[in-house]
Formats: sequence, C-alpha cells, structure tokens
Amino acid sequence: MNTYKKMNVTSEGDSLLGEIRVLDLADEKASFCSKLLGDMGASVIKVEKPGGDASRAIGPFLKNSPDPERSLFFYHNNTNKLGITLNLENSDGREVFCRLVRGTDIVIETFPPGYLKGLGLGFEVLSEQNPGLILVSVTGFGQSGPRTNQKSCDLVASAMGGQMYVSGSPSTPPLKPFGEQSYYTASLFAAVGMLLALRKRNRSGKGEHIDISLQEAATSTLEHVMIRYFYDHIIPERQGNLSWNNAFCIVPCKDGSILVTLLHQWETLVEWMDGEGMADDLIDERWSDEQYRLQHRDHIIEVLKRWTKTHSSRELFDSGQLMGFPWAPIHSPKEVLESPQLKARRFFEAIGHPEIGASLKYSGLPYKFSAPVLKQVRRAPLIGEDNVEVFQGQLGLTREEVQRLSSSGAI
Repeated sequence: MNTYKKMNVTSEGDSLLGEIRVLDLADEKASFCSKLLGDMGASVIKVEKPGGDASRAIGPFLKNSPDPERSLFFYHNNTNKLGITLNLENSDGREVFCRLVRGTDIVIETFPPGYLKGLGLGFEVLSEQNPGLILVSVTGFGQSGPRTNQKSCDLVASAMGGQMYVSGSPSTPPLKPFGEQSYYTASLFAAVGMLLALRKRNRSGKGEHIDISLQEAATSTLEHVMIRYFYDHIIPERQGNLSWNNAFCIVPCKDGSILVTLLHQWETLVEWMDGEGMADDLIDERWSDEQYRLQHRDHIIEVLKRWTKTHSSRELFDSGQLMGFPWAPIHSPKEVLESPQLKARRFFEAIGHPEIGASLKYSGLPYKFSAPVLKQVRRAPLIGEDNVEVFQGQLGLTREEVQRLSSSGAI
C-alpha cells in the first residue's frame, strides 16, 4: 500500500506511466533505464549516496569544467527524476529506504550481486515490505554463474559478450563499439522487463526480481554473428566499413561519406556511373555474375570511390532515392541536430537549467502516439536537491527528523 505522496510532474496530455513509482539506485550501468520510465511519466526518485553518485564524475563536463554538478553524462541519463541522498549502509538510512519501498512499484539497482542482501535489503526482505515490488538488478554477469562476483564495465561486457571481436577492420585488432553500448542495451532490456513485470503483476498481484546481465545484453545484439556460428560454424571477420553480407559499404564523397549498396540493382548502378563516364570496366559482361562480383568486391569499391568523390552526399542521396537505392549520407552530430526531418518532428527538446542560467538540448521520445503524452520537463537533479520534498513532503518526516538523519550520516 502506498504510504507517501506522488511527485508532481508537469505533463502535456496523458502520462503513460503516471501511476508508477520508481526508486533509482543505479549507477551509469542502468541510469538510462529509469530515465526512459521518467520520460514516459513515471515518478522516479534518484537515490544517491551522500555527496553524490560516482557517475557524476563521468565526462564530458559543461564548459570542460569537471564538477559533480556539471557532468553532461549525468545530465543526459537523469532527466525527469527527483534526487535524494540516502546512505544504505547506515541503519537509519535503511529504515528510511524501507519506508520508501512500501510505496514504490519498481526499484532498479546495479550493486554487486549479494550487496543488498548483505545489508538486509534482499528481494525477499523488500517483498515483505511490499509484495508487489519489482526489483531490477543490472550487473556485469548476472546473479548466478561462475563469474557472478567478478567486476565488469562496458568495456568488459563488449569484449566478453562478443561485440568487440567483430568490430573494426580486417587489418586492425578488435575495436570497442562507440559509446557505452552494453549499458544502453541492458537499460532497454531492463525497461522492457519492467513493463512486462507490471503487466504480470496486474494478474498475479505479486512482484518480480528481474536479473539483467551486461554480457548477455551485449551478446544479444550480435544477431547474424551468432546465427552464422550456430549453423555454419563460421566466425565472421571484422569488415570495417563493409557490411557483414557485403551488401553495403561506406565510401567517401565530396563533402563527407555515404553508405551505398554494392549489389542492389547492379545494372542501374553501372548505367548511372557509365552515363558519367566513370564505370571503368564494370560494364564488362563478366561483372553481371553476382558470384564474380562478390569475389572481386574490392575492385568494385575502388571504382565506386572514384565516382562518389565527384559528387556531394546530398546529390547521391537524392538521385539514389529517385532510383530506389537505400543509400544514406553519414551525418555528423551537427548535421543530425540540424536535420530538417528531426526538426519537423520536434525530436530535440530544450530543458532549462536555472543553476547555470541556460537551457540545454536533449533527445526527445523516439516514438509518437496519436494522443499527446508526457514531454520532458525536468533537468537532472542536483545532489540531494529534493531531500526536503521527498522526506518531508512525501514520506511525512518532520524537519527535526530530517535534521537528525542528516547529522547521523543517513542522508
């Protein structure tokens, strides 16, 4: 039964998860997960240790000024959340946490397996406080197995999950995929798992402990890599800017790079290039055989490069669209931000940061509903910014109790 008041969030239209309450104990491994729920209208409280979460030390930083209150990484992953400080290793802190749990639907955490249980806050104990609680644990290797207690991070998950092995060029060692891909993939799976658990709870009335592994999240993205090994025992090679099935390749043009097809509508492509006198020997009959083209793809790519360098990416894209080629310019972040398509759909949204006297742009919801839904309205919280609102306004503690908790190191 809920024992504290719901946070107030300004909304536009319906709030998709407006009745759902979340306690976010996650670090950088899964803070994006609770952000997704907050973006959909859930009431999310970011719980940090006194002094702030370690993920606040992750850059880049606003104006290249390292500070726990200026981490752009933290900003991005913690919009639409209230923020409190709470020390779970303090007995008073644990008592306050249990009171919060009684009115919470979901708790998400990224502690080492067994950490919460060691504090007397394992799933069984929390379920006694709230039988409908959904606990989501995101860890390097999951809650079971021989590596469960080993340390991990995105680099480890990418390496041991198989992503890194197939990333890079044939002439290079394995390369790490850009960004913290295992963290974001795990966060997406965790969010899906939460929504399924909420649906299941509607039928059974019981909560769930969801176990998410970074390694498994990374491996789940390998699609054709694992399928080819399962059935053909083929280990795909690193192919750099060439797609796994040789269908696409990234080539240079006048103003950057473009993704082009190598085999799609071959006759049309050669005719187009030949019309500009740049098809070289690709007009010869032997190139009509697809197997021959696959065996000599490097030559095709070299001829294509000489031709694409004479055009801008916009010219190639527009002409390719008219002829049915699924080509695409490789956009820089600046070009993405200035995309007329994304502007027309109002994808990027500005969120005010009163503490710095400015607004910063954020990515919006990547899906549209026929009826308006909650929009992003709140920047990431400052350290302990909402202690008074949550502990006094929502949990009902007195000012004196909050001061005592602060003095004891509980908050």
